[in-house]
Amino acid sequence: QVQLVESGGGLVQAGGSLRLSCAASGRTFSRRGMGWFRQTPGKEREFVAAISYNGGSTYYADSVKGRFTISRDNDRNTVYLQMNSLKPEDTAVYYCASGKTYYSGGVDYDYDYWGRGTQVTVSS
Repeated sequence: QVQLVESGGGLVQAGGSLRLSCAASGRTFSRRGMGWFRQTPGKEREFVAAISYNGGSTYYADSVKGRFTISRDNDRNTVYLQMNSLKPEDTAVYYCASGKTYYSGGVDYDYDYWGRGTQVTVSS
């Protein structure tokens, strides 16, 4: 069993930055890929970024590439999402997810544990 708790969301002006954190419980964190997804009302959940079990590989949605950075600290059982140059279209609830394998990529069915989400609102 893995429990995930996101934090760091909030309200920011366009062009600003936020850093999301996801604290994970359980002994398997360092053996699992991790991902960030986001969702807005009325839309399907959207992949944002993924990272392999050791941080050696990362993968981003085209919409955030060059602006967002995913990283992890296996000693702290935490994964991060640094978000820079934020745009109003980045407004969403952001979810952290734990992958089924060492590196789970951009498809949500490859993740089996999810946090409750943290709201990010970007004003224009």
